[in-house]
Amino acid sequence: MASFIRQFTSSAVLPIASSTSNSFVDIPIPSFIISNSKSATWLYTTVAIVGALLLLEQSVYRSKKKHLPGDSWTIPIIGKFADSMKPTMEGYMKQWNSGALSAISVFNIFIVMASSNEYSRKILNSPAHAEPCLVHSAKQILMPDNWVFLNGKSHVEYRKVLNTLFTRKALSIYIGIQDAIARKHFSQWLADAQKDPSPQSIMMTARHLNMITSLRVFCGDHIPEHGAIEISEKYWDITQALELVNFPLAVPGTKVYRAIQARKVAIKWLELAASKAKTSVANGCEPECMLDEWVKELEAPGYKGRKDFSDREMAMVVFSFLFASQDAMSSGLIYGFQHLADNPDILAKIREEQYRVRAGDVDKPITLEMLEQMPYLKAFVKESMRVKPPVTMVPYRTTKAFPISNDYTVPANSMVIPSFYNSLHDPSVFPEHDKLIPDRWLDPNSSANTNPRNYLVFGSGPHKCVGIEYATMNIGLVLATASVLMDWEHHITPESDQVQIIATLFPKDGCLMKFAPRPRP
Repeated sequence: MASFIRQFTSSAVLPIASSTSNSFVDIPIPSFIISNSKSATWLYTTVAIVGALLLLEQSVYRSKKKHLPGDSWTIPIIGKFADSMKPTMEGYMKQWNSGALSAISVFNIFIVMASSNEYSRKILNSPAHAEPCLVHSAKQILMPDNWVFLNGKSHVEYRKVLNTLFTRKALSIYIGIQDAIARKHFSQWLADAQKDPSPQSIMMTARHLNMITSLRVFCGDHIPEHGAIEISEKYWDITQALELVNFPLAVPGTKVYRAIQARKVAIKWLELAASKAKTSVANGCEPECMLDEWVKELEAPGYKGRKDFSDREMAMVVFSFLFASQDAMSSGLIYGFQHLADNPDILAKIREEQYRVRAGDVDKPITLEMLEQMPYLKAFVKESMRVKPPVTMVPYRTTKAFPISNDYTVPANSMVIPSFYNSLHDPSVFPEHDKLIPDRWLDPNSSANTNPRNYLVFGSGPHKCVGIEYATMNIGLVLATASVLMDWEHHITPESDQVQIIATLFPKDGCLMKFAPRPRP
């Protein structure tokens, strides 16, 4: 036992005594301890880096936000992405009501939302500080060199010729096309209703009516029937992708990817139409559509603007017009049908005006001169679009620091969004602002007419909608002709008064209607 103790003591002392001579490193250390140590180091380092980046993200957000209303902290990386995937009017109203200016962040895109008329108009009228970007995915879909994104001289050159496409002379060409197509579609609606008299959503049927009308007004017969059908079927993918915020990468399976593929199809047909229009006018044919009129205007002796528009540039313009007609105009038309069905007294006044102006002949095609004798129809269309504005906001991007108020500057490369809804529902300008009152536009001294700055349905400033007359004329014409040819009944559901936002506003239930032929007067 004694020898064992001496042996143990001797061997135990050796490592301690030799620690000063580096022999301690000779002791074998299990490999799993080294491996775990390295893994832990990498883990702690990664966590520290991620934590620092997230802290930096929050600091940058708070630095940009300053005193503006909005969340004190943003959800890491995605921010308000979840809310933006399924936007609601209630959510927008909450944001707008939080302040005249408020801030949010989505995928590290810093966004300032303006709710007051003053700030909204300031954004729309400040091209030196902000340019339209529509939605974050818009440039990918509509293409970055599309005229709607241009500023300065290049934008002015486009508007110089595009303004000529909506003159009285040009509109007189379009109105005949619009009237004929509307009547053709109504015949189909009535035939379908006879086969199935149950309430049907007019969401897609109204959109199809608008698409075919716009394609024929813009391109005439320069696009074959199967091409028009292909564009109409594909364009829904574009509408669905033009959300305020979308998945940032255009990878297969995403909405943006499908929209880009649809755009390629549409542009192919629209370029062909532009080329055919140039050939048609060169051969001495009179204009029968908007593209013809464009080419003709470029040759007019008094025209001094740019003349070298390529087929692709003309196609991109028409493509942007289709976006407006498919979304804004469809929204206005669908709500027009719903508002008239829900307000039979207003519909009765429109019918009385129609029979009087048409002298009882409901088969007579409508003309510009006839439309000018329909002030109540015009007032209704204006009021319907005020109550349910198709476009509630138009996102812009700041090109440099934008001193929007005395105490706040929007940082460069931020999104700044003027809202239209609050201006259109200002109770000081529009008493009983949620009620549909067309008569408010018939009194030249009404607060509605004496405050035109509040009517932002079509925007304001250098990028104000160029096709106001065409859009309102088309909605009015369709509703006017429908009123004398058909009766319709709105099937009201719990979702009828709720809004779904698909680029523009639509009734959440798709607007369920029952149509029937109307007896001749």
